Amino acid sequence: MALQAPAPPPRGSLRPPAPLLCPEMPPGPESESENRLDGETASDSESKSEFGGSSPVPTSDDTPEVLNRALSNLSSRWKNWWVRGILTLAMITFFFIIIYLGPMVLMTIVMCVQIKCFHEIITIGYNVYHSYDLPWFRTLSWYFLLCVNYFFYGETVTDYFFTLVQREEPLRILSKYHRFISFALYLTGFCMFVLSLVKKHYRLQFYMFGWTHVTLLIVVTQSHLIIHNLFEGMIWFIVPISCVICNDIMAYMFGFFFGRTPLIKLSPKKTWEGFIGGFFSTVLFGLLLSYVMSGYRCFTCPVEFNNDTNSFTVDCEPSELFQLQEYNIPVLLHSVLGWRTVRMYPFQIHSIALSTFASLIGPFGGFFASGFKRAFKIKDFANTIPGHGGIMDRFDCQYLMATFVNVYIASFIRGPNPSKLIQQFLTLRPEQQLHIFNTLKAHLVDRGVLASLEDA
Repeated sequence: MALQAPAPPPRGSLRPPAPLLCPEMPPGPESESENRLDGETASDSESKSEFGGSSPVPTSDDTPEVLNRALSNLSSRWKNWWVRGILTLAMITFFFIIIYLGPMVLMTIVMCVQIKCFHEIITIGYNVYHSYDLPWFRTLSWYFLLCVNYFFYGETVTDYFFTLVQREEPLRILSKYHRFISFALYLTGFCMFVLSLVKKHYRLQFYMFGWTHVTLLIVVTQSHLIIHNLFEGMIWFIVPISCVICNDIMAYMFGFFFGRTPLIKLSPKKTWEGFIGGFFSTVLFGLLLSYVMSGYRCFTCPVEFNNDTNSFTVDCEPSELFQLQEYNIPVLLHSVLGWRTVRMYPFQIHSIALSTFASLIGPFGGFFASGFKRAFKIKDFANTIPGHGGIMDRFDCQYLMATFVNVYIASFIRGPNPSKLIQQFLTLRPEQQLHIFNTLKAHLVDRGVLASLEDA
């Protein structure tokens, strides 16, 4: 009997899959796992093919020609070091300038940064989504951004500009029905999304709907918390942001000169030496910066709106947090430091918590962003800042820090605000005000407070 070649497997049977090759890698004998980026799985490859192929947002480093010529004789490693250093100094200078210009400029800058970060993340999704030429994704994304900002900033205006809102009739109406208007706006966008669904692409469209909402949660919500922190006092805005900046710089410096031990696979250039060096540097920096800023009312006083001058004011009697106190040093440190007591501001103790979070937990915001970028095979979110990438590349840790500061203030610092209670009291009807007055008077008499005041 003659030998016959084996028959091909019947249709529908399992076949060994053909190797999946990354578009930017030439075919070769490497295995499928070697052709994928580190951490990419089969499901990632399938999603990639559904979304339309390779890297959706190729980014390049637009280093100014002046710097390219000046640093042309250096190796790429040192050239990158100098470019990052020069641009870092420029950004720090810009940061000082906007602080000098006051709270209103700071809030405007936060708003601009929020819009740019949203744009960078949404652009990645749009470049994938646009391959099918499906309608309304970009329009709906910006519409939802508008709705969410209207809701959050409307709440802020009502809380911090209450007297101004009550004085103007249109603002009073908008404030009264603010949440209903916000819900109606969002509902309109929701209906527009449902009407935009296209057959055979439902799953992709729902991916992008989720993409937009997660971006709003990460960017808009947390930028709103930054502004809330600012109203508690500029020191609650400047110190946390400065601690993140310091940790980023010092971790890079320690890692550049001393880094040998890899820290995490998501960011191969991060090292334990940089992580630990950044931690100690940031805690020390936070203590020193807090000591300097705690002596100035313009930094420690809450930012309030003066209805008489229609401007922001930062004048007050400093709270106990910003008054020098004497603390006993632990006995074990007496021989080391040579001191038994030390005078410092209570806020400096809180700054240790802020700087510790900025250096130990804050970097995980950067690791999260690194994982996101690796998932889509991009180096940076954009190429806005030479040597640094996009705005989101610089603010990935800041948003996580803003949430922590807001929670920290609400949990350990903030108490009832008498001025807000009085503002709300003045808007009540006369009979309601009289009822509250009599109730409060009876309570104070029972406690003996009112009687002692009358005797005095």
